[in-house]
Amino acid sequence: MTGEDPIAATRRWLERAVIGLNLCPFAKAVYVKQQVRFVLSEATTPDALLEELGFELVRLAQTDPEEIDTTLLVHPHVLTDFLDYNDFLDQADAAVEALGLEGEIQVASFHPDYQFAGTETDDASNCTNRSPYPTLHLLREASVERAVDAFPDPDVIVERNIETLEKLGIEGWRKLLEP
Repeated sequence: MTGEDPIAATRRWLERAVIGLNLCPFAKAVYVKQQVRFVLSEATTPDALLEELGFELVRLAQTDPEEIDTTLLVHPHVLTDFLDYNDFLDQADAAVEALGLEGEIQVASFHPDYQFAGTETDDASNCTNRSPYPTLHLLREASVERAVDAFPDPDVIVERNIETLEKLGIEGWRKLLEP
């Protein structure tokens, strides 16, 4: 991905994979209404990213959902190692709590090397949480609850996604995200 615009790559991932494969049936509506904020972090240390995350959490909380319903904080220069990234998620959750936003905003995680416990590196199911660059996804809990309430059986989404990605395979996934 060297030399590529991380936001362009993230938009392509959102359009082709998340929306195109219907991995998240709730993503299309906010994307079409232009309520997804894309933020490119220039942070090079976890502390700098944590500071930026705090700013984005407050901004999301203070902004009308009709303007920004969700934020993708893309950070290509820090936490590129998945294990370091995974360890950082505890700090992200602590930031939500410290800002008094628990129950209001949650942080979901995406990483190019995402790997669920007990899976192989090239297991296609890992692609459900893989993005072109390390990304923290800030979600309003009220929006998540409304979306889940509108979907008859949200557990089916996970099963369907794994099935979709297993059919696509790792090579198909890679081709899907090519510029």
